[in-house]
This record gives sequence, C-alpha cells and structure tokens, in this order.
Amino acid sequence: MSARGGGRLRLLCLHGYRQSADIFRARTGSLRKALRGRAELLYVDAPHSVDAPLPSGEAASGALEADSKGWWFSNPQEATFSALEEASSCKGLEESLDSVAKAFAEQGPIDGLLGFSQGAALVGIICALKQRGDPRFPFDFAIVVAGFKSQAAPHQGYYQEPIVVPSLHVLGETDRVIPAEMSRQLASCFAEPVSLIHTGGHFVPASAPQKKAYLEFLDQFVK
Repeated sequence: MSARGGGRLRLLCLHGYRQSADIFRARTGSLRKALRGRAELLYVDAPHSVDAPLPSGEAASGALEADSKGWWFSNPQEATFSALEEASSCKGLEESLDSVAKAFAEQGPIDGLLGFSQGAALVGIICALKQRGDPRFPFDFAIVVAGFKSQAAPHQGYYQEPIVVPSLHVLGETDRVIPAEMSRQLASCFAEPVSLIHTGGHFVPASAPQKKAYLEFLDQFVK
C-alpha cells in the first residue's frame, strides 16, 4: 500500500498514559530521525484528561506531565489507570476508539499504527477490531512498543482469536513499568509476531540496531 501513493509510509502514533500527542512527539525525535525518508509519523491525543494522583503501574514512569491524557481508566470511580490492575470494569475505551477513527478520517490515509505503553495496548485492541472487519481502521501493520494485554475484564474478548495483522513488538529487558513478560503476552495474541528486544527500559528505542529492525519490518509494506 506504500504510503498510498506517496513516497513514505504514514504511521499514526498513539502515546502512553499521562502523555499527549505533543509530549510523545518530543520523545520520539530520535525515532523520526531514524525513519526519515521511510516513514512519516503522525500523532493523536487521547480524549481523556488525567489529573488524579499518581497511581502504581505505568504512571510510575515519571512525574505528572502538563496536559496529561489517557486512553481509558481501569478505576472508573477515581479516573486512574494501572496496567497491572485486573479491573472488573473500566471507562473510556469507546471514546478513544472514536478519537482514533476520527484521526484516520482526518489525517489519513494511514499505513500503520505505532503505539507506546497504554497506546500500544490500544493498538492491540484496534488490530483485533480490524480483524473483525471494523471499517473505521484501514491500515496494514502495527508497531507495538512496551505493549500489554489490557487486564480489564470487558476487554478480554479482544484476545480470544489470534490476530493476523502483521506486527513488530518492541520490549525492553529492564522495563520496570511494563515488564517484558507482559509485552510477550500481548505478542502471543498475534499469529505471526516479530519481536525486537532491547536492553533498556520504558521508552521507544531508536539506536542503530533498532533502526535496522524497524526498517526491515517497514520495507515489507513499501510497494
């Protein structure tokens, strides 16, 4: 589908919990440089503002960011999220799916999704929806960085069948926010996942070895 007629692939990027499109853009400057000429990175904000005290889990990666946002809350009463929380209920996913669908409509065409942390978990859910034939999300592949399966009970149906969307799963061996095993669990939900393991923690790596892996994966979709 090769950037749908252009010279570069177009990737829609979904930020982590307590980040925003602008924050994620700033933190992925090295990645944009690594992919220059091969991919254009586009960014979208989650619809939910986050202003509650820091919970455990993903938010432990840093202090509260200005204009912090999230894709859904595992604790609907307190409007907080933890990737480790096995929640019986949750809030906010449908609004987030609508926001991503709007980005597809307004910023498209989109060749692939790139998600980080909670955004990567959302990418997994969107891949499952795409497989079910959801017309809102026309894309070819996914890059999943520090991803995890949502622990929310209402989300478990997304993982019942192997997801056939081509995917690259990036995980850090020393990630203390989203342990590598959680990322492996999400990767195992895909039919043919490709894994990229780095020695670092909770961030999007873009050094020479990772650049090579990204480009090899993306080259499959350039026609």
